[in-house]
Amino acid sequence: MSDARPRRRGRSGGGAARRAERTAVSIETAKYITRNIPLYEVLNDDALDLIETNADILLEEIGVNFVDNPEGLERWKTAGALVDGERVRFPKGMLRELCKTAPSQFTQHARNPEKSVVIGGDNLVVAPVYGPPFVRDAEGGRRYATMDDFIKFVKLGYMSKWVHHSGGTVCEPTDVPVNKRHLDMLLAHMLYSDKPFMGSVTEPSRAQDSVDMCKILFGEAFVRDNTVMTSLININSPLTFDSIMMGALEVFAENNQASIVSPFIVGGAMAPVSVIGTLTQVLAEVLVGIGYSQLVRPGAPVIFGTFVTSIDMNSGAPTFGTPEASQILYGAGQLARRMNLPFRSGGGLCGSKLPDAQAAYETANTLNAALMGGVNFMLHACGWLEGGLVSSFEKFVMDADQLGTLHKMAAGIDVTENGQAMDAIREVGPGGHYLGCAHTQENFKDAFWRTEVLDYKPFETWEEEGAKDTQALASERVKYLLDNYQEPAMDPDIRKRLIEFVDTKKASMPDAFV
Repeated sequence: MSDARPRRRGRSGGGAARRAERTAVSIETAKYITRNIPLYEVLNDDALDLIETNADILLEEIGVNFVDNPEGLERWKTAGALVDGERVRFPKGMLRELCKTAPSQFTQHARNPEKSVVIGGDNLVVAPVYGPPFVRDAEGGRRYATMDDFIKFVKLGYMSKWVHHSGGTVCEPTDVPVNKRHLDMLLAHMLYSDKPFMGSVTEPSRAQDSVDMCKILFGEAFVRDNTVMTSLININSPLTFDSIMMGALEVFAENNQASIVSPFIVGGAMAPVSVIGTLTQVLAEVLVGIGYSQLVRPGAPVIFGTFVTSIDMNSGAPTFGTPEASQILYGAGQLARRMNLPFRSGGGLCGSKLPDAQAAYETANTLNAALMGGVNFMLHACGWLEGGLVSSFEKFVMDADQLGTLHKMAAGIDVTENGQAMDAIREVGPGGHYLGCAHTQENFKDAFWRTEVLDYKPFETWEEEGAKDTQALASERVKYLLDNYQEPAMDPDIRKRLIEFVDTKKASMPDAFV
């Protein structure tokens, strides 16, 4: 009769050493994900051909509006588009030809070269939440975001292993004047993290400030020849391109910096209620935005963006993590790959007010769709709450933890000799167990993904330790990461020049809060 209890290995202090290793402070960033798994394709070639044909018809017959941008209208006219007032229509094939000069992938350099990312191909780069005016934590509840909150989020992103990118407006610091906060936000990304980051797009001059600060951080020649920033250029769907977003795109394109050209769509309000109709509009808008970037500078790095939610037809509120949104994500990914362009979509999206079960379900649906749909740059990957109105500290670390599962899934299945584990099967034989065998001892550290947040203890232990739910565990994780934060080193002269640039710029203009 075999012994059902695992045999203990005769090593002194092994368990204590492993526990110490698990709890030690680690400032480690995993390399961006490279997929070794097939993608899920929801549309066949006939459906994709139909979308492309309809987008061409839309662009030729209906066109788009270029608002308050006479220089942009002149660019289009010179390129061969038909311009009537602010309406621009495009001969069939014109935009697709322009888009051919956009690179299929590009490197965004970080100030720490080990953390640079390649956007495109089989890669997936994840970045935090972007844009909420409110923040939430378990202690303070929901409140307007401050610069102190912003810095804490940057530090959390820096300390999170599975987050590859520092992001951009991780929350909107409402205690800093509107015309000056972009300077403080960029400075925070540059000082408190050494991961890649995003530039400001809220006004063309702020985009230029972003470029100028990067020239201090990286050196003017390096910025001229390399991409060190990604920016989010939203289209005012349906079919409207405003001068602020296009002006920012012009600055970034002229300086060889990347732009995500992304329709911002709530299905049923800003696009048709149907999947194919929405994808037709998405493709048309992206073609115009990317085509325009290539008019400004052929070869400028761009990302085919898609941000689509559905709508609750009873309340009018946007919904997240729905089947239709995933179908649009999958379809848009196929269209982006047809154009040989990097693709942005997905994120930890949810409509929940709290980091609860609704938040978890909706977030998981979108994260998995992003992995399987071929997303190359995933904004809003951690921290998003309440339809994007709130950046949540607890949800940030919950999401950042779960991003590790995407790394594991994307790696695929090991079919090498080690993966086959025949030696282990021979060693254990019938009726034994694998806990002490050589193969387990050699592989246990990396064999299974391990959470830094969730609880797997026995009920009695969990109850004795306070019966903490996931939000309580996440609060502890936030405190742990912030308490153990260590600022990355920076050349003192560069730091001084960055701070002087920000101080001088802020002093040159009066405060404006609108």
